[in-house]
Amino acid sequence: MKSVLVTGGTGYIGSHTVIQLIEAGFEVVIIDNLSNSKEVVLDRVESITGVRPIFYPYDIRNFDALRELFDQYDFESVIHFAGLKAVGESTEIPLKYYDNNVSGTVTLCEAMAEAGCKNIVFSSSATVYGDPASVPILENFPTSTTNPYGSSKLMVENILQDLQASDPEWTVFLLRYFNPIGAHKSGTIGEDPRDIPNNLLPYVTQVAVGKLEQLAIFGDDYPTKDGTGVRDYIHVEDLASAHVKAAQQASNFKGTNIYNLGTGRGYSVLDIVKTFEEVTGQSVNYKISERRPGDIAECWADPSLVAKELGWKAHRELSEMLEDAWRWQSNNPNGYDS
Repeated sequence: MKSVLVTGGTGYIGSHTVIQLIEAGFEVVIIDNLSNSKEVVLDRVESITGVRPIFYPYDIRNFDALRELFDQYDFESVIHFAGLKAVGESTEIPLKYYDNNVSGTVTLCEAMAEAGCKNIVFSSSATVYGDPASVPILENFPTSTTNPYGSSKLMVENILQDLQASDPEWTVFLLRYFNPIGAHKSGTIGEDPRDIPNNLLPYVTQVAVGKLEQLAIFGDDYPTKDGTGVRDYIHVEDLASAHVKAAQQASNFKGTNIYNLGTGRGYSVLDIVKTFEEVTGQSVNYKISERRPGDIAECWADPSLVAKELGWKAHRELSEMLEDAWRWQSNNPNGYDS
């Protein structure tokens, strides 16, 4: 049985990936400091798969703990999700983001190198494209960032590329996510943001369930079909499957492999709200507010490279993404505290 280490494995995307890894026959070991997730996720994963993943409440900045882990297990690959991810917060406490996301990855890679585990799948972001000159976005577009969160992702990408160039034994996957939404079909795991959600869909579902009063739509004067921002939304289950595919095929790839993970289609904020109301029968109270600094008009992917090279494609339509997100939220109005 192949063994894989998943950092940040109790988080939103990590937990969905853990389920699919278990279903694909991997032995899964999770490390997560639980700064933005809850240990009850392990119970939910076990209820779905019949297998309880091995869990250690470790921080990726703790080299001694990582060394002990790599001594104990013979990991074939590491899927690296662990990181702080709130754009707004990153502008307020940038040093914490650089310490956790950048320094933590350096420490993780040092432990991996010492153990001879040289396959890493990194959770990156479309934020590394900054404000793209055109859409759809290709992997060879120039990179730039508009906030410390995005900068931390781009720094890690550069570090991993330099590492691989220095040692050809490394296989690096840089997976640039667009906008993950949705939840597991069972409705037992999903996105559970702490405090006020930073992302659109959990805000929509929390308004619909009555937890929040009103959705603010930031700007209706963008050069888009209805004036609201357009993004590429991808089901978290499709996103998870790309990580499983990368872990399965890591031994067949060498070098640094950079892929966009999206559907190749953009939806506006009002598209999301109206489609959500149609498929769920729930109304969403919203108001139009001023644009937020740093927001861009359009951001959607050209995912053809990952389809060609890794054989992966997103399959789920927007209606299914929204139905699954609502099933999770309505079953768990207070998230994992329900």
